[in-house]
Order: sequence, then C-alpha cells, then structure tokens
Amino acid sequence: MRQSCHRLLEHQHPGGEEPPLYSPIDQISVVPDHVGREAGGKLTRYATTEEDETTLRELLLSLQRQVSIMSMNLSAKLDDLQRGDRQLETTVALCEIRTQLQELTKSVESCQSEVSEVKRDMVAIKQELDTVQQVKEEIEELREYVDRLEEHSQRRKLRLLEQGLTFFLSYAILAAVLGMLQFGYNTGVINAPGKNIANFMKDVYKNRYGMDLQDDTVNRLYSIAVSIFAIGGMLGGFSGGMIANRFGRKGGLLLNNILGISGASLMGFTKISHCYELLIFGRFIIGVNCGLNTSLVPMYISEIAPLNLRGGLGTVNQLAVTVGLLLSQVLGIEQILGTDEGWPILLGLAICPAILQLLLLPACPESPRYLLITRQWEEEARRALRRLRASNQVEEDIEEMRAEERAQQAEASISMRELLCSPTLRAPLLIGVVMQLSQQLSGINAVFYYSTSLFTSSGLTDESAKFATMGIGAIMVGMTLVSLPLMDRTGRRTLHLYGLGGMFIFSIFITISFLIKEFFGYVQEMIDWMSYLSVVSTLSFVVFFAVGPGSIPWLITAELFSQGPRPSAMAIAVLVNWMANFVVGIGFPSMKALLENYTFLPFSVFLAIFWIFTYKKVPETKNKTFEEILALFRNSNGRDSFRDSRLYGSMMNCVNALEQQLPPPPPPAPVDEKHDSRCSHCADNTSHWPADISADFKISLKRNSR
Repeated sequence: MRQSCHRLLEHQHPGGEEPPLYSPIDQISVVPDHVGREAGGKLTRYATTEEDETTLRELLLSLQRQVSIMSMNLSAKLDDLQRGDRQLETTVALCEIRTQLQELTKSVESCQSEVSEVKRDMVAIKQELDTVQQVKEEIEELREYVDRLEEHSQRRKLRLLEQGLTFFLSYAILAAVLGMLQFGYNTGVINAPGKNIANFMKDVYKNRYGMDLQDDTVNRLYSIAVSIFAIGGMLGGFSGGMIANRFGRKGGLLLNNILGISGASLMGFTKISHCYELLIFGRFIIGVNCGLNTSLVPMYISEIAPLNLRGGLGTVNQLAVTVGLLLSQVLGIEQILGTDEGWPILLGLAICPAILQLLLLPACPESPRYLLITRQWEEEARRALRRLRASNQVEEDIEEMRAEERAQQAEASISMRELLCSPTLRAPLLIGVVMQLSQQLSGINAVFYYSTSLFTSSGLTDESAKFATMGIGAIMVGMTLVSLPLMDRTGRRTLHLYGLGGMFIFSIFITISFLIKEFFGYVQEMIDWMSYLSVVSTLSFVVFFAVGPGSIPWLITAELFSQGPRPSAMAIAVLVNWMANFVVGIGFPSMKALLENYTFLPFSVFLAIFWIFTYKKVPETKNKTFEEILALFRNSNGRDSFRDSRLYGSMMNCVNALEQQLPPPPPPAPVDEKHDSRCSHCADNTSHWPADISADFKISLKRNSR
C-alpha cells in the first residue's frame, strides 16, 4: 500500500519534485479544509464588498466545478490503486478515501448552505438600504419644508414685533394697574402718619384701661400694623395662582376689589370706632388684596401685551406702584392729611382704586391666552384679540399661542408640587424666586417704611425729612418712566445688573454717611455735609432701584413660564416676595438697633450676591416668545447644543406648524411575521409618513434639549 501511495505522489508531482511530508490519505484529508478555506475567503470578500446574487451564483458554480474535478482525480487514483498488486492495502485505502469523499461532500453542502444564508442576508440588507435611502430622501424633503416653515415663523414673529399700542390695549392696561397702584399706596401710606397713629393707640389704651401705654408696646403695635400688611400679602400672593385658574385673570381682579373695599373701609373707620385692632385687621385685609394684585396684574399684562411691547407695558406695573407711593407721601404731609384728624381719611382713601377698577375692568376682555390655552375657547380668544389689537388680522397671535400650547401640552395643568419636581421648570422657578428676593432684600423697603426716621437720624429736621421722603417717591416715578423705553431696547437682564450695581455702591455711601455722623458729629460743618451725603445717597439708591429691581422681577417672573405653570410659579414667587417684605418690615427696627450705623451693610452683601447670580444665571428675555424663553432651560443637563434658544424655538415652531399642515398618517400595514427580524425598518412594515417623521423629530429635539 505504501509503494502505491508513493507512486500516486510521484504521479501528482512530476518532474522529481519533492512530495509533502504526509501520506496520500493525509493529503486527501486536507482537501476539505483547503476547499473550505478557499470558499470562505471568497465568501468573505464577496460579502464584504456586497456583490450581488449573480456573483454568488458564479462562486457556487466554481465550487461545484472544483469538486467535480477533485472527484474525477480521486476516481482515477482509485482505478490505479485497484490495478495494484496488494489488494488488501488498496481496499483499506479505498475505504478511507471514500470516507474522506463523504466528508468533502458534507463540506460542500455546508458551503452551499452558508452561501444561501449570505444570499438571504444580502437581500435583506439591500431592502434595508433601499428603505434608508427612502428615509434620507424624505428627511431632505422634511428639511426643506422645515426651512420654509422657519422662514414663515420668522416673518410671523416680525409681524408680531410690529404690533403697536392701541387705545383699547391702553385702556385694559390702565384698568389692570390700578391694583398695583393700590399696592404702592398701602405700602407707603403708613409711613408719614406714624406718630399720629402711635398717639391714637396711646389714647385708646388709656381710655380703655386707665393707664399709659409704654413706648416699647406702642412701637410693637405699630410694627405689627406695618408688618401684618405683608402677612396678608403672603396669603393673597400664594392663592393668586388658584384664583387665576379658577376665575381667570380679569375675573380674579374683579373679585379682589371686594377685599380692597373691605380693608380700606375698616382702616377708615378705625378712629371713629376707637379701636386700633380694626386698623390692624384692615391692614391685613388690604394686604391680601395687594398680594392678589401682585400676582394677577403682571400675569394679565404679560398675556395681553404684544411681543415688542411686553417689557415696556410690564414696567407700567412698577410705574403704578411708584405713583401710589408718591400719592401716599404727598397726601401724608401735615398740610394735607398727615394730622391727627386726617390720617383715617388718608388710610381710607385706599377704597378709591378698588372702586375705580371695579367700574373700569368689566369693559376689558379676558386674557386671550387664558381663553385659548386654558379654557379652549378659541372664538372668544379671537374676539378679545381683535379688540386689543384693533385689527381683524390676529392669526399670528393665534398661531403663536397654539405653538405654546402644543409645546406645553405635557405641562397643561401644573401644580406647585409638580412645579418644584420638574427639572425643566426648577431652574426658571429658582431665577424667579431669587429675582423677587433681589427686590425685597435690597433694602428698599427699609427706605420706604422708615425713610423719615432714617433722614431724621442723619441730621435732617422732621419737616425736611418728610420732604426728602416725598422726593423719594417723585424720583421713583420719574426713573420708572425713563426705564419704560429702555426695557425693550436694553433688555431686562442688563437693566437689572445696572440697578443692582448702583444700589450696591450707594448702600455703601449710606453706611459711610452714618459713620461720619458717629465719628465727626461734634463738627457742625461735617453734620451738614453728612446730611447732604445721606439724602443724595438714599435718593440715588432709589434711582437705581427704579431702573432695575423695582419692575423687572414682576415682569421676568411672568415671562419665564408658559401658560400651564405660570399661575403656580407666580404664586410661589409672590409668596417669597411678601415673605421677604415681612422679614424686612418686622426686622429692620431690631437690626437698626443692633447694627446702628452699619445697618445697610447686610443689604450691601445681598446686593453683591444678587448681582453675581443675575450675571451668571439670568437669561435675557427681550423680544423672545414664551416658547423660546422656555427653550433656554431645556439644557438642564449641561448640554451646549441648544443654548441658542432662538434656534430651538424656531425649530419647535416649524415642527408644530408641520404637524398642523401635514395629512394624517395612513393605517399600518399588517406585519409579515416571516420577514427577517434583523431589518428594523421592515419589522413593522409601516410607511415612513412625513407626520411620523415630524413627530420623531420633535421627540428627538425635546430629548436632546433635556
């Protein structure tokens, strides 16, 4: 057998080539491996290069030809072996060769099976590539359509920015801000007649109990009468969101006037009834009224104002507050109502803004945003917009409101708990709260409540101190008027930074003026110079307050939120504002007694902190829609891709418009369960309808922005 094998090797390697170092049986055993490797290599090359079915068919035919040739060669070798002398060894070799042939046949069949699987995979891949190409074409079409919609959105926004101030809009603003005038009046009315009220409390106590009331007790009662106004404001401000959602913005203001009339009446009848408790209770009721006003009025104005006038009209809130303050200070001088007989009338005049608003407000429309987004009354919203804009062309406003509604459907009704738990809304809520604190903890209420005593302690006479207090009110009105056009030109954030910076500087000067009096009080010239420095510093302090922190917190808090969470956010922000108001009102006398000439240093520290926070965290909201402002806070995970909120807002507006104009998607086709599951696009066998793509695009935008 071995000699026959050597003859076979010599036949395979003519010319005397040295045969390999294995037997013919070993040689035959490597044939399947060789064929498998060759076939595998070719399959790999063809699969990786994605050849078509024709190439695979040629490969299979080539393999079959190779197998046929090998079979013929083996048959010839078997014939040679059968003609040999050693029949036994030939028979054994023949059996082994047949075994190897069977293994070779199995290998070929395995190769054929793999080729068939590759063919099926390539068919599936080709179908998937066709689907991907189709999706790419649809995405290109969608991108072109989105570009057109973005252009349309920009044109619509430009038209919104071109809207002007109409007579009926001015009338509605005037009627609404009477509530803020009420707030300003009652904030300052208690200041000028302070000594008259204290004397009244002493007289009532002596008539009741036959003994004199101690000065400490009188000061405590007067502080309660001052600060309980803020407690009522907390209650009213906190319930403002509920009232706004239940009765509407206009409806809530109308109902609130009942509280205003009641509180003013109680304060006006205090002296006639010989009951100072009536004064305290009346201050509480009017505080609830003013708290509701501070929540409802900014909300109403921000929702009815055109986009390009929202900043200036929002500043009218603070203008009304300053007018109320000035009015209370002017009427509170001794020559008018600042006497023992006139101070009840001074307090009772708070009934006038409530009655006037009760007469004017019924002719005003309800907030169109409330009607359309909250109540879903589109026709009523259109009528309100036509009256406010003095035009029948209100489609741009309706589209902008609808876009806001679609973007905030998940937040259509946000409770305070949900507001605090939402990552997207937590950042604007923090900004709104800090902005309110920057107004109250700046020290301005210390000036409002105790300005007369501050000027007196700095060396002014009582009469000069009262006129200086009136100067504060006049400057507040003048500077608020100056800030009206600047609000929509310079921007909210910039003005707030200027205001906080100026207040910080002049709070330091106020402290310096007190220290000069302490160390150089024995020099008359220094006393006179220090008095001027104190007055100028205090008035400058008020100037910068009017430029920034006076009006911007009310405006920007309403701007930071869309229709759904706005009432709850305003309620929380107003509550914080009134709490800080109360803390300053009740704590400033004690702080003044403790710190003496360093009384304003804590306010200086707060002002520095608020300036840094505003610089780092507060965005600019000038000329931005509510949806664009909301997009500023959708990058809460620190992503930079959506920091350009104008881009995000434009994209969302385009997708919303796309949803509105595209036809509905067709029903899904039945699923072919036999189809290859590895084809993701063919797994559900549905058409890639543009509306589906727009929905996926919108979801992707929101996911990336979070």
